[in-house]
Amino acid sequence: MTQMTGSAAVLQALRHEGVEVVFGLPGVQIMDLYDAFYAQSDMRLLTVRHEQTTAYMADGYARVTGRPGVAMVVPGPGVQNASAALGTAYSASSPVLLLAGQVESYNIGSDRGALHEINDQMDIIRPVTKWCQRINDVPSIPGVIHEAMRQMRSGRPRPTEVEIAPDILAASDEVTFPAAASASTTPVDWSQVRRAADLLRGARKPIIWAGGGAILADASRELIALAEALGAPVATTAEGKGAFPEDHRLALGVGYYGHGTSSWAMPQADVVLAVGTRLTTQAIGLNAVQVPQRLIHLDADPTVIGKNYPAEVRLVTDARAGLQALLEEVRRQDTPAPRWADAELQDMGRLQERWLQDHAPAQAEMWRNMQRVLPEDAVVVSGITNMGYWAHFAYQSRQPRTYITSSYFATLGFSFPVALGAKVALPERPVVAITGDGGFMYALPELATAVHYNIGVVVVVFVDNAFGASNNDQRTRFQGREIGTALYNPSFAEVARVFGAQGIRTEPERLDQVLHEALASGKPTVIEVPVPTRVPPFQIQPRMR
Repeated sequence: MTQMTGSAAVLQALRHEGVEVVFGLPGVQIMDLYDAFYAQSDMRLLTVRHEQTTAYMADGYARVTGRPGVAMVVPGPGVQNASAALGTAYSASSPVLLLAGQVESYNIGSDRGALHEINDQMDIIRPVTKWCQRINDVPSIPGVIHEAMRQMRSGRPRPTEVEIAPDILAASDEVTFPAAASASTTPVDWSQVRRAADLLRGARKPIIWAGGGAILADASRELIALAEALGAPVATTAEGKGAFPEDHRLALGVGYYGHGTSSWAMPQADVVLAVGTRLTTQAIGLNAVQVPQRLIHLDADPTVIGKNYPAEVRLVTDARAGLQALLEEVRRQDTPAPRWADAELQDMGRLQERWLQDHAPAQAEMWRNMQRVLPEDAVVVSGITNMGYWAHFAYQSRQPRTYITSSYFATLGFSFPVALGAKVALPERPVVAITGDGGFMYALPELATAVHYNIGVVVVVFVDNAFGASNNDQRTRFQGREIGTALYNPSFAEVARVFGAQGIRTEPERLDQVLHEALASGKPTVIEVPVPTRVPPFQIQPRMR
């Protein structure tokens, strides 16, 4: 046992769990925590300009490393501000720990009007966390933080929250530190594995759907091996993009709102293996699983299996363990002949290209040009904007953890701060945030954070002077009654330069050259690109069976 203050115990507990970076915004209730960072150098503290950004950066850090990201905020408004970013992490199953302050222990629940007081603060945070707990004394600090980490490293890795009052942070007591939390996996049910393998081997045309769970479990190698063993093509959700290399001959790319190469393949499939995805309502139209197709559903979270379509075989374990078990079982017998001809897969790819040319020729051309200057290991954070949506189809991702979305939460404004966290984690790799003018304004002050810490993110801002998807919705579904969707913007390139970053305005035709130069500079850069308002893919009617 060791005598120390609560704030020192928090840092030591984080250190025991392997934490190297914390993203925070100071305030009176957590100043003892800030003081604990003083005169130590093995854990970085980065201060940002809005509490949302603390959790967004922690999320970006977690997405590209697979390790928990840590955010730190004051209670009340700090927690509320961070909650939108926690919701994004929750939807994407990202391991983010929020360290939240509290009012003084004697004021908790008193409704006396203490600074930043919210009665039952954890009720606000509970819907967007997997687990949360209040620390009531110094000796319990290591155990609570250990449990928060264990929860994130077991099963489905969603955010956790730990809150602590300032008087506990300032107090001293004896503490003991448990060993670091380790990941745990639900054991494989081999009877279900054998049933699944029999279905896949007997299928006329099997198809695999891979979601974000395949990336979270680092299961890309097993996914590729099983697809090749079965000759089964692989489609991914937007969140799973990169789990299967999209230049592979069996790659169908992303299926999204009824569109994608998968929409030509899926109606031919008789057996579907879904890995690390709940098959959300984005899997509509020809991408939807429908009778009489038979579903094998593999997921670490038993509550999502069969939620949106009945599963004939349920495999409750993480994607890596489940795919490895399936691969072993499939290989016990002779490998079946491929059921999908290369020619038909290539034909479907050509149909997809034709569809892109019909609906998004300018977006597809810009993505092809950007693809040429982005190395394979570049991280692209695809924002809630037209070019972000079309990146699902037009940009090829070849490695896991190189393509980040906000999943079903569709959080406007997330891409720039998430990209900052990703770049902190991977300073040697290119990180590009794709955003619209509406979304960029959410976190524009974080240009100061980028410059202060020399975080060399490149932000490409597509400017149509509108909340584009909503504006297009008014033009089409609401017969041109446009109200409240037009935007007034500054020159983002000029604003970037005022902050001390690079700012460049360019036409779409020169975007690839400007992007190449920005990446080569290594400096925080904003590239402003004027574009017209265009239709997003989810406003294009999907083909139906």
